[in-house]
Amino acid sequence: MSQVIVASQLDEDFNEVIRERLAKIHPDAQVIDVPVGVPSDLPPQANILLLRPINVRGYTAPDTPPPGWPYGVQWVHLVSSGIDFYPQWLFNGPPVTTSRGSAADNLAEFALAAIFAAAKHLPDIWVKDSQWNFTALRPLKGTTLGILGFGAIGERLAQKALALGIKVVALRQSQEPFSAGVDAAKDIHDLFARADHLVVAAPLTPSTRHIINRDVLGSAKPGLHLINIARGGLLDQEALLESLDNGQIGLASLDVTEPEPLPDGHALYTHPRVRLSPHTSAISTNSRNEIADTFLANLERYVAGLELHNLASTPV
Repeated sequence: MSQVIVASQLDEDFNEVIRERLAKIHPDAQVIDVPVGVPSDLPPQANILLLRPINVRGYTAPDTPPPGWPYGVQWVHLVSSGIDFYPQWLFNGPPVTTSRGSAADNLAEFALAAIFAAAKHLPDIWVKDSQWNFTALRPLKGTTLGILGFGAIGERLAQKALALGIKVVALRQSQEPFSAGVDAAKDIHDLFARADHLVVAAPLTPSTRHIINRDVLGSAKPGLHLINIARGGLLDQEALLESLDNGQIGLASLDVTEPEPLPDGHALYTHPRVRLSPHTSAISTNSRNEIADTFLANLERYVAGLELHNLASTPV
């Protein structure tokens, strides 16, 4: 194996974490800062590329790679878990891996925080101006949590919810059995009909775009609390607004939208039963180390000539 030379689009603080940890296991390794965006004119000696999302905030990469791509790159690692922020040609060259699972606990905790906030009327319950208004708070024990998509995020969320005495029903594309205590929904309509709180944790692909549409929302248990921590494109937002207005959906906690950010004046900003956050559920004060853990574990496999983990599969 030749010397490890990483071309990284990550910020300097992040790269310092990688450098410090690499120095302990591969003292000769180098990390070279490169610009964000479409990777071009990479250092010829770089054999690994650490890549940030490219198609963000309205930008779309060209349909064809830059001249010379993939240069000397033998492996591309994405700092994100999803692959929908990248052009298709990126996946037609060297192997591409993702940071899937690195933020699973962060996302699961965020979803639970949204559920607690809804059930316990937070922050509305806080006393202001000596006005003491007693409100009966809803228990979580015995309620049903639906999970759409059951990868690492769904698995961690289910474990935490079950420990709280919450029933869990889930739906995923694969036919693999669920972990103990998790009930399988018959289909997406059954999932929505049974859940009191429903967390969307599925990947966005051409086949899952707007999978939560007017028909599916019409199947929801009246008053359902819908929580989207995955991708805004999974949800038909116009249909959601209709369902919020007619009471079928009681509350929507959205960490993701389409587009991001929403245009000024969008109805989701001001709807009384919508809680918006700025796509922050995966980010923690320890994110740099969490992503570094995933990358460095795969680096050992790369150096040893073994198959890489978390290989990206292009959407169909």
